[in-house]
Amino acid sequence: MKTDRKPDGTAQGRATVGRPHAGPISSAGPTTSAGPTTGFDALDRQLVHALQLDGRAPFSRIAAVLGVSDQTVARRYTRHRTTGALKVLGLADARALGEIEWMVRVQCTPDAAVSVAEALARRPDTSWVSLMSGGTEIAAVCRAASSDHSDALLLQKLPRTPSVVGVTAHCLLHEFFGGPQGLISKSGALTDTQIAELSPPPPDPPAAPVTLTDADRRLFDTLAHDGRTPLGELAAVTGWSPTTVRRRLAELRADGVLYYDVDYDLRQFGHGVMVALWLSVAPAELAATGEALAVHPEVAFACATTGPNNLFASVLCRDVGALYTYLTTRVAALPGVRAMESAPRIRHIKGAGPLATLSPAASGRHR
Repeated sequence: MKTDRKPDGTAQGRATVGRPHAGPISSAGPTTSAGPTTGFDALDRQLVHALQLDGRAPFSRIAAVLGVSDQTVARRYTRHRTTGALKVLGLADARALGEIEWMVRVQCTPDAAVSVAEALARRPDTSWVSLMSGGTEIAAVCRAASSDHSDALLLQKLPRTPSVVGVTAHCLLHEFFGGPQGLISKSGALTDTQIAELSPPPPDPPAAPVTLTDADRRLFDTLAHDGRTPLGELAAVTGWSPTTVRRRLAELRADGVLYYDVDYDLRQFGHGVMVALWLSVAPAELAATGEALAVHPEVAFACATTGPNNLFASVLCRDVGALYTYLTTRVAALPGVRAMESAPRIRHIKGAGPLATLSPAASGRHR
């Protein structure tokens, strides 16, 4: 999914962009009295940006563009990958597969919210699962194979328990920012020339949705855990030769089915607050407002949805004061906005990739 791309109907606390991927307020993890912890230096940020552009780019190519040695890039990546501060994910774009994405908000009794959220997170068709507001609302992105399957997903498969007191779901109609576009791309870590040297050719999506084979699905399952899995290991899980794996990766990338996202600790970039922002925008202004919102440096994910609040964004700020300034200046100046709802994220459960260990660390992706 792209932000797979996309959000939790909100935003993720880690920077892996995929689609809603790509969820809101909350600390992205432990903070000190001085604010969120930091640690990435300028080279680390350049490396994250480079991997966001091409998650499987050889270290030698990245090193040449950054002007450092291959060993330096490999050492930096290995250190951050080992500590969990950085991970490359290979994800499938829902739209390229003809899938439908729903941004779901589940209202629960306080005592059940965590268990319901974790149950949702264990499902393979969910992403960007977060606890919002006062801990009684869960935001998530759910994927259905088609419109015909959406009713079964939303009406039958969501947790059915007396502890769930309300469910709303809105279809994701158009993505303004997210997926292979990570928040890091707005950081200025790389120059325009470096971006051009590291960026692969833009995909050329096929006219019809792509159908994946069983081997393709095993390939994506492996890449979702580690987008830089060696060719030999990918060959073993698919039953293909390394040459076939390499060719298939190129085909899926060229068709826009496969994209790479980077999951990183947002605290390393000084982000301490994440908020899901729902805007009600006049229909005639929706496209222009979404495009304007997408370029804001605070916006990690933005999309148009069905429902009375028809524009959604995941917003990341340094602290609550910065969030207030953002809402009262940049958001207030957007055309056509009739109403606004904001919901802080208090705990991140799952991002764009498969559910790993439940950790308090915040991720760099957002929805």
